[in-house]
Amino acid sequence: MATFYFFAIRTMTGTDLFTQYENDPGIYDEMCHEHAIRSHYSKVFEGMSDIPVETLQQKDMQAGELFMNQGITFTVYNDDAGIERIFPFDIIPRILTSAEWEHIEKGIKQRLRALNLFLKDIYSVQQILKDGIIPAELIATCPHYMREVFGIKVPHDLFVHISGIDLIRSDDGTFYILEDNLRTPSGVSYMLANREVTKRIFPEILTSSKVRMVSNYPLLLNNILASLSPQQIANPTVVLLTPGVFNSAYFEHTFLARQMGIALVEGRDLLVDNHKVYMKTTAGLQQVHVIYRRIDDDYLDPLVFNTNSILGIPGLMSAYRKGNVAIANAVGNGVADDKAVYACVPEMIKYYLNEDIILPNVPTYSLEKEDERKYVFDNVEKMVLKRTNQSGGYGMVMGNKVSEKEIKEVEKAVKETPREFIAQPIIKLSTVPCFIDGKLQPRHVDLRPYALCGPDGIDIVPGGLTRVALREGSLVVNSSQGGGSKDTWVVDLPPLTTPIP
Repeated sequence: MATFYFFAIRTMTGTDLFTQYENDPGIYDEMCHEHAIRSHYSKVFEGMSDIPVETLQQKDMQAGELFMNQGITFTVYNDDAGIERIFPFDIIPRILTSAEWEHIEKGIKQRLRALNLFLKDIYSVQQILKDGIIPAELIATCPHYMREVFGIKVPHDLFVHISGIDLIRSDDGTFYILEDNLRTPSGVSYMLANREVTKRIFPEILTSSKVRMVSNYPLLLNNILASLSPQQIANPTVVLLTPGVFNSAYFEHTFLARQMGIALVEGRDLLVDNHKVYMKTTAGLQQVHVIYRRIDDDYLDPLVFNTNSILGIPGLMSAYRKGNVAIANAVGNGVADDKAVYACVPEMIKYYLNEDIILPNVPTYSLEKEDERKYVFDNVEKMVLKRTNQSGGYGMVMGNKVSEKEIKEVEKAVKETPREFIAQPIIKLSTVPCFIDGKLQPRHVDLRPYALCGPDGIDIVPGGLTRVALREGSLVVNSSQGGGSKDTWVVDLPPLTTPIP
């Protein structure tokens, strides 16, 4: 007679995932410290403890379907296999304490005040150059310094209205500013979409964690844009100017225009008459008072900049100079985005505000200086070299990832055009847990908070866009380079730790 043995197979749960989580002890992990869960992750740990791994996998698939159904995509221009991709999303939130956020918020506000004063100065009296704080040749050789807008008076003396300031966290937990994005920063729609998806898949955990909201961003943005109107009227006409459907951030353009209830327009929808901008409508021409542009400076007005541009509006700059239309962000902000100018921001803060910098820069080497260039190439395996006017992870060389031949090629390019390069030490970015292949795995992240600057001050929605380097060991978080994103929570909990069972 046959004997049958029955074994109870225990289903893996969230507790097992957290217990098996292995982070590198030499890297700052934002969830774990010495095999203990930091207290601001405790609600997530408790909420997921009894959830079977299969259920978490289903939630992961559900999140992907939600993104697909909403058409949340980005574009990769250099991929022959197809340019439209669903934006990768990781279901485990990245969590910051209120104390950490307060520090970040103060640092960003300080930086933006100084950068705005710099832009006002550099397009008017240029006192910072006359005083020798910043070398004049640094500005003169910047391709994004727009002489065409010198002397233009902008509403409320505000040049930066929408910014995305990139931060990283080093192996000792210190936050550093990595990059300033003051022209047409993108990604805020992903921040908002991430939160909506999290509400769908983890509503109870989100509520119990007392996470600060980000959903009021479109309202704040709309109010600030309206406040820029040159004419003091109750309901100024605000439009969002997009390059069109083939732009990598077109989803975001449509999303924000819809959320704010404003018209989404292309250059062909607008015209200039008697130094005023008008929108073509079925009821005739309607004057436009504020343009939230998502087009680079060079393409805004073919009569002033790129004569071959079909994206902009002929005559726009004449209306701008006359003060009949406001443009957000201001034309010419790219000079403050230049990675060589970035190195001077601590001096700007001291010069304009007489304050010490709150959020430090990453140490930056100018490759125009022979001694710094020699130091960089003598220690190139510890360095990342960046082109000063490229973004999205392009034009970047990780010294520890390339061959000797490639290093020689970069060194030759640097010697030919040293102004186009800077170098920084490779920083081990902090890690957070990601749900990958049914396991929790550490991945490197950065953070892009979004700040809105208006005549009444600076508003920063608590959180921002956490970008994740999904490839194991990678430090490159850009979506164009294989990165994804997470929902970012700011919670009112003390930064303590609790042991993992």
